[in-house]
Amino acid sequence: MDINDLRGISTAFLMVAFIALCIWAYSGKQKKSFDEAANLPFADDDMVSGSNKGELK
Repeated sequence: MDINDLRGISTAFLMVAFIALCIWAYSGKQKKSFDEAANLPFADDDMVSGSNKGELK
């Protein structure tokens, strides 16, 4: 086994990991949590916790 075999194995592993990540990201189970995360910038200020609510930084 030389360095080229190791490079081929690592490339194949990373390709499988990328495909698995894409399948996970586009699965229907993740839609609700991704929609909630997408709407976080539009959340009401009352939902933001912290002691400096009204102060601008």
